[in-house]
Amino acid sequence: MSATVPTTFDLAALKRAIEARDAAAQLALYAPDAEVRLVDRVTTPGRPRVLRGRDEIAGWVEDVCGREMTHRVEREVAVADRAAFAEECRYPDGTNVLCMTVLELRDGLIASQVAIQAWDE
Repeated sequence: MSATVPTTFDLAALKRAIEARDAAAQLALYAPDAEVRLVDRVTTPGRPRVLRGRDEIAGWVEDVCGREMTHRVEREVAVADRAAFAEECRYPDGTNVLCMTVLELRDGLIASQVAIQAWDE
């Protein structure tokens, strides 16, 4: 009997991994050739930070998971090949971060991600 690859994206698993700051569980949900585009005050829409492939994405995810802060995922929505959610983060000093994310999905994995982040100044 051969193993089958899931074709439905598990948004609940991504939510659990983000909120638990579990980098390995998050990275397992990205396709090997995935691309992430990050936009914020520093990396503007005209010059976003673009990460290509799971190895580059791993550096970013591991950095975020290694920071002492809380994460709460809400307003999740998913359809056949797309998903989106809001992520509210808070550092111990009270600084807040809001991130809005849209995902393109392929074969049950994240193929592309656009994340727009806003920080308390």
